[in-house]
Amino acid sequence: MSKLLIALFMSAGLGLAGSAAAQMHSPMATPMAAPLSKDGYTQAKQNADAQYKVDKDACSSLSGNAKDICVAEAKGRDNVAKANATAAYENTPKARETARVALAQANYVVAMEKCDDSAGNRKDVCVKEAKAALVRGKANAKVDRVAADTHQDAMAKQTEARTEASASKRDADYAVAVEKCDTLAGAAKDGCVANAKVQYGKS
Repeated sequence: MSKLLIALFMSAGLGLAGSAAAQMHSPMATPMAAPLSKDGYTQAKQNADAQYKVDKDACSSLSGNAKDICVAEAKGRDNVAKANATAAYENTPKARETARVALAQANYVVAMEKCDDSAGNRKDVCVKEAKAALVRGKANAKVDRVAADTHQDAMAKQTEARTEASASKRDADYAVAVEKCDTLAGAAKDGCVANAKVQYGKS
């Protein structure tokens, strides 16, 4: 596993330390990792586990809400890294949606922890902003997944249409070739028809 690929997995979690109002990345801001092999997927999860342990241990020197925030950030990065690894391994619109929802959820949990540092109306606003960001993140992920599914469906239908069109054209060309054989007779005609069957894939 290259350092670059690991960095890609972890990049989605870097926004965890932002303010509640700026928790969510733009839907297109996080680059998609290259598809992973099964071994690469296993390694990515192991790397995430190792990084989580390091991040969580770093929180031990803190206390109070600062520690809670630190732990939430560590857990969030772990969840996002693993979700990104799964998305890269499965390479499906649904898996990518799940990864983006994991990012939104991780940012939400951290934002809510940070809201505990405020009180009164400031805390209320902070909570509302965190919830709004979560809703936006989930909604954007779903919209993009549906768009990807629709694109895949359209591509499948186009492929099916092209296949059917090719078959129709081949049948028509075969009919023409066989018709031309009617100008012949006997063995010559039989040979002509046989050649047409081979040329157009007819048994």
